[in-house]
Amino acid sequence: MAARQQPTHRLFQKLDRQLGKVASQPLPENVHQFRTATRRVEAILEELAPEPDRNHRKLLKMLSRLRKRAGRLRDLDVQTAALRSLRVSEEPQRKAEVLRTLSDMRSKREKKLLNALDLETVREVRKRLKRADAELKIPENGPDPLLLASRIFATLARQQGPLTEEVLHQYRITGKRVRYIAELAGDSPEAQQMVSQLKRMQDSLGEWHDWLTLAATVKKQVGSGTNSALLSAVNNIMRAKFRDALQTVTQTKAALQGKPVAPVRLAATTGAASGRKPVTSQGGAKAAIA
Repeated sequence: MAARQQPTHRLFQKLDRQLGKVASQPLPENVHQFRTATRRVEAILEELAPEPDRNHRKLLKMLSRLRKRAGRLRDLDVQTAALRSLRVSEEPQRKAEVLRTLSDMRSKREKKLLNALDLETVREVRKRLKRADAELKIPENGPDPLLLASRIFATLARQQGPLTEEVLHQYRITGKRVRYIAELAGDSPEAQQMVSQLKRMQDSLGEWHDWLTLAATVKKQVGSGTNSALLSAVNNIMRAKFRDALQTVTQTKAALQGKPVAPVRLAATTGAASGRKPVTSQGGAKAAIA
């Protein structure tokens, strides 16, 4: 097997294992690992496969559907972990109520995920994974993963104007794919530096997105017109995470493009909670690789 095929082969194998785990036990960590492995395989098939065939296209469609189902479950795991990590002496009953609501929602979404991961579907996904792994031939003279990752990030970084929430969401989503492609470049100092910078940005954006989504959930639970100490505490943390994410994205752009760090331009929507879905780990506000 050529050197370029070895890391991709391991990623296909890992996704096969995580598929079995999440189908039998949709625990928070299994859901997280499944989504991460899925995104990595999607990046390979969409960015590195010379000419995606019918099997690739069908596999990508199935993986996308399952990943989105798992993502809805993961969102609740993230919000639950973030809320539990919050130490607020006021409104303990309200905090408990929100946690119960999140738990009830998780049970319903877990059932939907397991329904989607029936035996026939799991069998077909594994069959298509095995075929895609065997048929995938990445030319030795094909795009260098590090160069490809740099090109995708450069396209993203051409964004002009202030760093709004919408722009940060683009960095959060595209930054994952850029990192997963860069990881295929191996252990060269250049690749390791780029991966390290992207992981730091991914973690910061993930933490902000966790609290952004939790703020929307708490607001919906307590009511928009209610004066809630719990909601105020969550919003305060969310705004701090937003400022940190702005700074981290600015620094990452400068580091990967070899430019001096420019002053951060804050958008007018800095403190708004949009309710978009987060992708993070269950360790408090720590971001997951997803």
